[in-house]
Amino acid sequence: MAPTVAAGPNRINGLHGGLGRRRGVFGLRRLLTYESTSFAYVLNAPSIAAIAILVAFPIVDSAWISLHHYNLMRPHVFAFVGLGNFLQILASAEFWAALLVTAEFTSLAVVLVSLLGVGGALLLSSPFPGRAVLRVLILIPWAIPPVVNGLMWQWIYDPKVGVLNGLLKALGVIGHYQGWLSSSSGALLALVSAHVWSMFPLAVILLTGALQRIPGELYDAARIDGSDELGLFRHVTLPWLAQPLLVVLIIETMYALHAFDVIYVLTSGGPGTATTTLTWQTYITTFENLDFGLGDAYAWLISLLTVGLSVIYFRALYHRGEFEA
Repeated sequence: MAPTVAAGPNRINGLHGGLGRRRGVFGLRRLLTYESTSFAYVLNAPSIAAIAILVAFPIVDSAWISLHHYNLMRPHVFAFVGLGNFLQILASAEFWAALLVTAEFTSLAVVLVSLLGVGGALLLSSPFPGRAVLRVLILIPWAIPPVVNGLMWQWIYDPKVGVLNGLLKALGVIGHYQGWLSSSSGALLALVSAHVWSMFPLAVILLTGALQRIPGELYDAARIDGSDELGLFRHVTLPWLAQPLLVVLIIETMYALHAFDVIYVLTSGGPGTATTTLTWQTYITTFENLDFGLGDAYAWLISLLTVGLSVIYFRALYHRGEFEA
């Protein structure tokens, strides 16, 4: 009969250590299974770190600088002023003039983009020869880079060789070439036209997709009830487009408030300050006057204005649709 070997303290500790390591390995495996939340965090950790470095840090840094007096003409002065930069902006005539121009530009751009978006979506949702080709061609303005779009419209509005002047003169609308970008109203309308041309295809795409989701039975039921085409649009189409229109309004408002490329290429904020929007005033303050504290405060005011308008859109349109988002 084999002698029984008593388990000493070292052996017992070794067994406990091995079991502990196995439990740790099994626990780690269980923690990192495909279905666990922890595994999702591990996979997303590099992206979260990149977002924190590239997005979150600049936002926090911008907010911190906006609370300071910081001008590169005196780079060694970095004085905390609290809300002083914001109060200085709100007390300046330049801010209110730029806000008025921004309101005019944004209102015209958003209304025109929305109307053209709805009209284009209704057109592309109707069967006609060449519809597939038109659906492709309508994407071209949106695919053109903003700076290229601005240069194209600069040639169109050119007072000497511009296509617009040539066309209107050939039709007898004008007697001589006009300087469209030389007058205050003409420059603003030129900016709106260039911006709308570039942005309305996005609205058409979003609203066309929404129109294709409307059940045909709703139109059949409305026709049975005696609705004409205007009634169908009012009682069926518009309610179903309410929430997609909410998305279009928010996106287009953001683009209009932040429009910069087309202003830079076409007018540079002129003539005078006729096309100086808040975005352009932010650029002037930051990169020409080198006042980064005041420039960051301008940028934060634009962001707050965007958020405020988005909240208004949500309250007005979110519960108007016939379906849940």
